Amino acid sequence: MSDLQEGRSGRPNRSDESTTQSPDEETQLPSRRRKVAGRLIRNRLALLGSGIVLALVLTALFAPYIAPYDPVEQDYAALEQPPSLEHPFGTDTLGRDVFSRVVFGAKYAVFLGLVIVGFEMLLGVTLGLVAGYYGGMVESVIMRVVDVALSIPGVVLALAIAGMLGGGLIPLVIAISLVGWRGFTRLVRGDVKGVMEEEYIDAAKGAGVSDARLIVQHILPNVASSIIVYATLTIPTVILWAAGLSFLGMGVSPPTPEWGALIANGRGEIDDAWWISTFPGLAIMVTVIGFNVLGDGLRDALDPRQSEL
Repeated sequence: MSDLQEGRSGRPNRSDESTTQSPDEETQLPSRRRKVAGRLIRNRLALLGSGIVLALVLTALFAPYIAPYDPVEQDYAALEQPPSLEHPFGTDTLGRDVFSRVVFGAKYAVFLGLVIVGFEMLLGVTLGLVAGYYGGMVESVIMRVVDVALSIPGVVLALAIAGMLGGGLIPLVIAISLVGWRGFTRLVRGDVKGVMEEEYIDAAKGAGVSDARLIVQHILPNVASSIIVYATLTIPTVILWAAGLSFLGMGVSPPTPEWGALIANGRGEIDDAWWISTFPGLAIMVTVIGFNVLGDGLRDALDPRQSEL
């Protein structure tokens, strides 16, 4: 992965690049990666975010080994018990261990975040590349569709789509994906328009490089940094949206231990059994903070303007 086109940060353009990298560029690439890694390591907030995200992923992967109980097992002899050594996060209204349900909820948070953002990127990045590269009528049509989609509030659009498709995991993925692609399209289209002004693009076209190869090998790598940062910052938004729709009953169906559904399960008992909703809410908060500070750190590390700092 390369940084954003060097010409945009005051360094020489790669105008002589057409189909292959020069030996100098091949030797410079590891150096750029080391600089990016160095800036990321020096950012303490980014390291904190990386630790939180890593802990979330490990929790999702090893949930069956971390959770002391089956997340859907009911124990009517232990209804709404407060946090204790036996049940660190207490139990819910059906006697299920809240800690185990929060741990398994991490699996759904990671799954939904990665899958939904993946679909958003697939659609949004593709349309952004096409609009920015071809311009003209193609760009006008794509961007008018984006403008129309953006004119509808995201919450309203997601609720409408989820309502039409019904509850469940797949409808939840579709509903949020059909809302989030718009931001990727606008971002990528703007970056591609900037890259298209560089001289090496004209040189590659003059050398007879095909449109598909030019987009994949020359344009996409130079906008990848922005895509990675935006995707990282989008994941916590997706997790919040998924939790919100599940809280409203339009997402993952009970007894699936999804964090939004866990909060909804305890909202009626918040006075007497505060732990049922509090711990899933804290899990969402920590996850969102982790991804946000990691995204901020990636943005600073991948910004070519920071390379001399």
